Amino acid sequence: MFAANPFAELSASIPPAVMQAYVVVMIVLAAAGTLFDVVHKGSARYFFDNWRKSSRKGRQRLGAGELASIAVKTGLVDVLASGEFCNARRRLAHLLTMYGFLLYVVATVVMVFNYSTSTLWPQLWWLGGAMVLVGGFWFWFFIRVDVAAEGNSPFRVMHADLFILSLLASVTLGLIWAWLQARGSGGASAFFGLYIIATTVLFGSVPWSKFAHMFFKPAAAFEKRVSYANGTRSNVPAPADKPEQFGSARTPPQHY
Repeated sequence: MFAANPFAELSASIPPAVMQAYVVVMIVLAAAGTLFDVVHKGSARYFFDNWRKSSRKGRQRLGAGELASIAVKTGLVDVLASGEFCNARRRLAHLLTMYGFLLYVVATVVMVFNYSTSTLWPQLWWLGGAMVLVGGFWFWFFIRVDVAAEGNSPFRVMHADLFILSLLASVTLGLIWAWLQARGSGGASAFFGLYIIATTVLFGSVPWSKFAHMFFKPAAAFEKRVSYANGTRSNVPAPADKPEQFGSARTPPQHY
């Protein structure tokens, strides 16, 4: 089961071209939704304006080498290692979900567009899906602030939960569908339909979910590091009860 391409088996009832077209549409929806989010919220303008202000007010100019070093550090610490999370449990849950999602999506694309007999990609697909479920459900039931700190019910749903819930629904239904299909169960088609609905919601709701944040956060992290390096304080607001969370011009950023 874990070595078989579920989409290759599905091609007996759905033409490969249809599945490939669907994947392309989902990619286009994600890209268009992200661009819409950037324009609608003015995120790009905000960061570019803040970048110019930081450059003008900076006590020292940064050379190309320093900017490159900051960019590398941002990529390694803030992006690849999720350095903004100092809580070990939250960082681990985030890393599991992030890398699992990337692995799951890449494996899906490869398996839909290439029906090779290799067992590697199906195994990576299952592994990525399992990582998403472990990280996502761990976060949802035990780590969320309103659940862990405020004692609210884990079943309390808000608008901001659209991304994580649609992601968990898509991956969960996808794995159930693949498992039922491998067993020859008649219920596989029903779960495949639900899987498609959840996946469409995941990629089609980008303008209203936190999906686009994965593209904004590296830019915000880079701008903040540059603002500290050139002597200006980052314009990212700190919580009212922790006004020095992001430090001052002479204090390095701190995490809580």
